[in-house]
Amino acid sequence: MNHRSVFIISDGTGITAGALSKLLEHFPKTQFTQTRLPFTDNDEKVQAAFEHIQKVAEQDGIRPIVIMSVGNGEHRNHLKQANAYFIDLFHRFIYPLGSELNQEPLTGASIAYSAMGNSYHERMEAINFTLNHDDGMTNSGLDEAEVILIGVSRCGKTPTSIYLAMQFGMKAANYPLIPEDFERGAFPAALEKNIDKIFGLTIKPDRLHSVRSERRPDSFYASLDNCRKEIATAEEMMRRYHIPWADSTSRSIEELSAIILQKIRQR
Repeated sequence: MNHRSVFIISDGTGITAGALSKLLEHFPKTQFTQTRLPFTDNDEKVQAAFEHIQKVAEQDGIRPIVIMSVGNGEHRNHLKQANAYFIDLFHRFIYPLGSELNQEPLTGASIAYSAMGNSYHERMEAINFTLNHDDGMTNSGLDEAEVILIGVSRCGKTPTSIYLAMQFGMKAANYPLIPEDFERGAFPAALEKNIDKIFGLTIKPDRLHSVRSERRPDSFYASLDNCRKEIATAEEMMRRYHIPWADSTSRSIEELSAIILQKIRQR
């Protein structure tokens, strides 16, 4: 396993530069140690970042990788004097796009977020809605949901719902199928009223057993036999209601969200 230091530097929150760091996932044979330096927006902070990069380069004996989103040209140029491999958002992406559009790009800190306008507020509303409708907390206002995720407890509904809200501004509720639902053999009335918004998640019994055991070890809730029965019953209910569903066992929340969005568009 190779080792490499990575700096993620921004004059704002660093979220955009952090998104670029996802590129590193394409290189599994290298172990990356990340250092995030957000709000690097004045001469003193830039100098400190420069010295930090130089120090790590000397300690590692190999130049670190620097992924940066810094709008100030002087600050960028100063940082680039350091012994590092740079992935510069502005030089690699923003300025070439500006040339194509024949337009001077904005370069101030947090431009991406100040330019969001209504979409930013819509995402905040979606996040609040999702948090208020997490884990079947309430059925009030469920008619406003754009998607309702269902499945057995601990199959990935909450993180997927929050990701949909944060990334896509989607009002995503989630509801855990519980023993009472299985005994009744039917969804609650609130779900049946919104059947066209429902998307199911399932999971392999072994994986569910492992996840639940971390929360409640040696409990009936976490037992492999109970996990098998709950999953089988939940999947049978979803088939009966003609609910589309996906297996979360080996899928990331990004993959699950893409599947959900595709199904919603098809509807």
